[in-house]
Amino acid sequence: MNFRVARRFALTTTAAALVLGLASCGKEDSSTAASGMPVVSATPHANVPPPAGKSWVEVVEVTPDGGYRVGNPDAPVRLLEYGSLSCPHCAKLAQDSFKKLFGEYITSGRLSFEFRSFAIHPQDVPLTVLVQCGSPDGFVNRVEQVYANFDELGQATQRGAQAAEQALTLPENQRFVAMAQALGLTEFFAQRGISVDQGKACLADFTKATQVAKNAEAYGAKGISSTPTLFINDVQTDKTEWNSLDAALMAAGLR
Repeated sequence: MNFRVARRFALTTTAAALVLGLASCGKEDSSTAASGMPVVSATPHANVPPPAGKSWVEVVEVTPDGGYRVGNPDAPVRLLEYGSLSCPHCAKLAQDSFKKLFGEYITSGRLSFEFRSFAIHPQDVPLTVLVQCGSPDGFVNRVEQVYANFDELGQATQRGAQAAEQALTLPENQRFVAMAQALGLTEFFAQRGISVDQGKACLADFTKATQVAKNAEAYGAKGISSTPTLFINDVQTDKTEWNSLDAALMAAGLR
């Protein structure tokens, strides 16, 4: 199994065999992406003051669909991303967008950003469990670190692919601990605020991995078929590269 391009992966639980690989990772292709009418605002939206003693980037909420939303929950512009933590196109979008999204748009109170981790490759399961391990307000920073160090993690995945595949035969409470260790993930996150013991405890809780798989199944059932898939104010956009997405956000009122 090639852990970088694997298309199907059975995560067996006591309840069901949930299949990952419901979506593909791909760059912008306006000829095939489904989208609605572009979101357009005739006038720019005004800045919204944050709660006392906070900035909007410190306001984080776990959403019912398994996402993490950052920013003003009543922002006039809402950006939603279904992204795979092992998708190079998602990584490129994050690398290009995070500075402006978090340094300008979200801090203004005019934009909220929700990220839903869509597990489409085997390594997405321990990656998602680990970015969710710890306080919710650090979630997006951990996602950003995965994407900022994407090449390094990809090389570790290639080196540890065989051992990671063997880990899938272990008992449930050992399976993703061993996979994460084989891929260098526990040490990676230990350098970013999730201690080795804390990471292992999260990975040993098989209900967390099961929920990641259930979320992936639910996203696929909604028709999400590629990552990144993005919505602006509940309208899907085919603008999945930052320059065109930024233009769409500005048209929606962030200019």
